[in-house]
Amino acid sequence: MKKDSPAESPSTGHDAAAKRKVANRLKRAQGQLAAVIDAVESDADCRDVVMQLSAVTKALDRAGFLIISTSLQECLSNPEAEHETGPDELEKLFLSLA
Repeated sequence: MKKDSPAESPSTGHDAAAKRKVANRLKRAQGQLAAVIDAVESDADCRDVVMQLSAVTKALDRAGFLIISTSLQECLSNPEAEHETGPDELEKLFLSLA
């Protein structure tokens, strides 16, 4: 039986630092989305709304890429282990964000 390293969560095996980074990016995107909603509701300039919306999209994409990157690193660092998502699925996920 494989022992989890201190940086990994015992229940999922995912790197705790990576989880924290993803959660922070998503929280940032959540705040940016709230700003977009406020801008739309207050009839803000179209350019301002689109720029804020672009920031939300970029934040979400970066969170997605970070999730994929972390999973890929897990696959590469321990190829014998069983992983939730295999290389083919990771490629599909990556391409869905591209």
